[in-house]
Amino acid sequence: MAEQLGLRERKKLETRQRIVDTALALFDERGFDRVPVTEIARAADVSEATVFNYFPSKEDLVFVGMQAYEDQLVAAVAARPAGTGAVAAFRDFVLEPRGALASDDDGAAAVVVARSARIIAGSQTLKAREQRIVDHATDALAEILARDHKALPGLGPWVVANALMGINRAMTRLAQRLASEGRSGAAVGRTVRAQGAAAFALLEKGLGTLPV
Repeated sequence: MAEQLGLRERKKLETRQRIVDTALALFDERGFDRVPVTEIARAADVSEATVFNYFPSKEDLVFVGMQAYEDQLVAAVAARPAGTGAVAAFRDFVLEPRGALASDDDGAAAVVVARSARIIAGSQTLKAREQRIVDHATDALAEILARDHKALPGLGPWVVANALMGINRAMTRLAQRLASEGRSGAAVGRTVRAQGAAAFALLEKGLGTLPV
């Protein structure tokens, strides 16, 4: 039974990945707004209902990874160990090598990053969705800071949350630019983490007098 369940789950993961790969290839070729879900389903050899079983909206085909990352980032700050500051927890999570930018694959992983950047840049719908994801994460982070750091004055939680998310977004933009230049995932990751660490050091100097 366990083996059967394992096989079933593997097939689900394979189907999910096939849908994503098919959708992104079509989006990159023709643009997100010009590709209907019916066409994605047909090209991936699944039903339209199956696509929506895996992805609640068409936009989720592009942003499922980003949404999961932002959720994990907020969760890491919320569940940080006693004695660890929110800024440190945020920094440590963001600077940890992971995903495509931890891969040394002669540029294949970076190609994926560059493709996603092109797809988003070509659609106002996707740009708006990206901003909503960032806004939601920023709001959640500000709520954690307000809860855990009562001494932060006035707009302090909101200011700190936006500053931290600003570094995160700047690192993403840098990764996309470097990937578009054809660098390998590992090379992009090293550069982005180094510049991110410098940005956090600069920010922490400015926040050094605050209890975060």
